[in-house]
Amino acid sequence: MAKPKTCLENLLLLHGEKFVMESGYWVKIEAWESATTDQVPHGLRYTLTLHDRNNERILGYDNAHAIKPRRKRFAATKTTWDHIHRKRKIEPYEFESAEQLMVDFWEEVESFLKQGKE
Repeated sequence: MAKPKTCLENLLLLHGEKFVMESGYWVKIEAWESATTDQVPHGLRYTLTLHDRNNERILGYDNAHAIKPRRKRFAATKTTWDHIHRKRKIEPYEFESAEQLMVDFWEEVESFLKQGKE
């Protein structure tokens, strides 16, 4: 009997996959293992994106580049690599696991697609 795959293994198997959604939207998943570094402490590089029918990125979860959160007065700044793109807005994302990454991304995709129908 084959051993069940972990969520991380399943995510890595989806590398390069595109999923056509309703109304011309589509999702692309890229994920690969990398060396563990200060920037990528979990050893996973990823880009999960939702695009519209004009190929514009609507939503993206990735760690392709560093972002600096908005600086609050007298607060320490932390550079983070895991983040979310919502159209032109970028926010830090707190990476917990490959499983939580997939849950968070697909929930947001579903929510966006439902809002587009209303």
